[in-house]
Amino acid sequence: MSKRVHPELRGLLDAFPPLNFDFLDSVREGMASSPRPPIAEDIDLVNQIIDGPDGDPLRVCVYKLKSETNRLPALLWIHGGGYVMGVPEGDDGLCQRFVKEAGCVVVSVDYRLAPEHPYPAPLEDCYSALKWIVDNSEELNIDLNRIGIAGASAGGGLTAALALLAKERQGPNLIFQMPLYPMINDLNDSFSNKEITGNYVWNYSLNEYGWSMYLGDLKDSENIPHHAAPARATVEDLKGLPYTYTCVGQLDPFRDETLQYVTKLAQAGVDVDFHLYAGAYHGFESLNPQADLSNKTIREYIDAAKYGLNRTIEVEVK
Repeated sequence: MSKRVHPELRGLLDAFPPLNFDFLDSVREGMASSPRPPIAEDIDLVNQIIDGPDGDPLRVCVYKLKSETNRLPALLWIHGGGYVMGVPEGDDGLCQRFVKEAGCVVVSVDYRLAPEHPYPAPLEDCYSALKWIVDNSEELNIDLNRIGIAGASAGGGLTAALALLAKERQGPNLIFQMPLYPMINDLNDSFSNKEITGNYVWNYSLNEYGWSMYLGDLKDSENIPHHAAPARATVEDLKGLPYTYTCVGQLDPFRDETLQYVTKLAQAGVDVDFHLYAGAYHGFESLNPQADLSNKTIREYIDAAKYGLNRTIEVEVK
């Protein structure tokens, strides 16, 4: 399999230490203490405590240009981490690029993690953050007709789930969603789930663990809702979702579920752009930020957000 990895991406993969969730606290601490890019002088970053589900405190990170006075689109960013790890600060660099290059306000949500807080807690946190953006649009100086959601991996799964939830609750209207290589298939039974078994950042065993922790007592249920695992959504469920951009690496265990999701979106009449990256494994662009392929990939994220958040289609404000 390693011969299939893109040449630019091999070195880091060989050096990447396998994740061991027997020591989840240590894994979380390692991620939380990883070096972060500095916050640019022209960007305001505010950590805000808002009301989460049932009034519990929920932290969001708000990124805005200091000098901007016009009403801008808003992008809710949802970090990845297999539903069991990760912090908003891990995406400081990408969120700043969205602000500067896609011309939007970014709100990144510090949702609760499994197994301490299984489904639906993380998703409800994301919904609360989305509602907070709408309810505070004047203070944030954002355009209610241009709100999008995005995230990668488990964040991509929560993005796909949140789009469904917002539609079905007749909640905030979305003009754009960007679930990047989303974690959406709880069954872990596709060809690519079973194909990627070695140390490719994320694999079959890690995926099984992540889903078990996220679903908790629901794991063996026959009635898992599509808000928990959006691969279970039907074409009918997906009708009416906003313009979608997504992508996945060819060596990502989420390849096949992403392909199936894109197919269903297209069948549902949703405008969707999709990119499959040959030789790319899970999270390749964040782990290899200097690679040409990574730079191209992130540029496509930014261009997709800029296009998706500035489409001329008006949505009804509820």
